[in-house]
Amino acid sequence: MLARMALDTLEFQTGDAPVASIVVLHGLGADGNDFVPIAQELDLSAIGPVRFVFPHAPVRPVTLNGGYPMRAWYDIFGPADLSGPGGARREDEPGLRAAAAEVQALLDREAARGIAPARTVLMGFSQGCAMALLAGLRAPQRLAGLVGLSGYLPLAATTAAERSAASHGLPVFLAHGRFDGVVVPARGEAARDALEALGHPVEWHPYPMEHSVCPEEITDLNRWLLQVLRAA
Repeated sequence: MLARMALDTLEFQTGDAPVASIVVLHGLGADGNDFVPIAQELDLSAIGPVRFVFPHAPVRPVTLNGGYPMRAWYDIFGPADLSGPGGARREDEPGLRAAAAEVQALLDREAARGIAPARTVLMGFSQGCAMALLAGLRAPQRLAGLVGLSGYLPLAATTAAERSAASHGLPVFLAHGRFDGVVVPARGEAARDALEALGHPVEWHPYPMEHSVCPEEITDLNRWLLQVLRAA
């Protein structure tokens, strides 16, 4: 059953007394409802009941959208900031850092509700992927793992210095469409390479799709989630 929470989130549990949490961050212009059907396709019964949390990003003007307000974790200035060459990209650092604090508050709330950080996975798609990697690597307590779908690593130049000691060696699942024209595959590959260079075990999956999710991806993600949550 879905329930709307006070912190502008949706959530559902696969049973009473959940033993793990998965916080899912949606992409630009979507909302927390976006990944509910995909989460409902996952079968994590082997580890016990799981709580899924789907926060809604704030509504804010987005430069890429002509300044029109939409749900966004941070501002995107133009298409080149997602798919252009490195020298042409700009990042909304204040917006990124403010959103990371909001995501950390969600992780803290899960801990306060009895789910240890080591039993919590932070997951995101596209802009939500960027937020999952940004916040998850800087979280003060070690999580079970991070999932980044069709996204990239923001503030990459500061990641090594700013990631928490608790996140060292944190497992990461990264997936990307080979034909993604929104966030080009090279951005996902760069995130993979940067995280591997920092010692993170990265499970990398390219799929024959565009900026989307495919059934094979859900199958691979299901297996990986069981793996990291069993180890927690």
